[in-house]
Amino acid sequence: MIELNNIRPTPLVEMPNGISPDSGIFATQCHFEKGKHYLVNAASGKGKSTFLHIIYGLRTDFDGQATIHGKDVRSYSPSDWANCRQRQLSIVFQDLRLFPQLTGLENILLKNGQTGHLNEAEIMEMADRLGMSPYLNQTAATLSYGQRQRIAILRALCQPFEILLLDEPFSHLDEENIKLASTLIYNTCERQGAGLVMVSLGEEFFFSYDYKIDL
Repeated sequence: MIELNNIRPTPLVEMPNGISPDSGIFATQCHFEKGKHYLVNAASGKGKSTFLHIIYGLRTDFDGQATIHGKDVRSYSPSDWANCRQRQLSIVFQDLRLFPQLTGLENILLKNGQTGHLNEAEIMEMADRLGMSPYLNQTAATLSYGQRQRIAILRALCQPFEILLLDEPFSHLDEENIKLASTLIYNTCERQGAGLVMVSLGEEFFFSYDYKIDL
């Protein structure tokens, strides 16, 4: 379980009207459970990526407390974070963070190799479901942004996780590809008994949610 207690990101605190008094995330208490689906809505510049990066341990410029399974994230060692990011949390970054010089498949295998979660046939089946099989041997730098988004989604699904973090993962996909990606994500979360946290500008896409929260 992830718990946030009175989180106030420094960049938002310093902005005029940066934190909404009605926020269901910041400057209040909230939690996120394995197996539950959450939609977090906010306009641009209101801290959607910041919220996910605090959970994932990439930002420490905040007041308040964030805990994962009761342990304060500020006390995490590098090895704690390595284990958490390999076994408990997975993420699709808004800016994707692929290695451009590696092929799409190499980007996926680099992640999968940390845990050996899937075999090659399972990875290829997932790639085929997203229409990416013909492009796996191209370097990420030569793929379109929408193709890179699908590689980033595949990479995030190639590991065990309790909660999947999704930072506007479909921004460059058409409706049909969003349906395909949503179905694959949903099926993978169901198989692992995992939850997901989607941050969005308001779109719900093709998921059902247990909770909808305004940031």
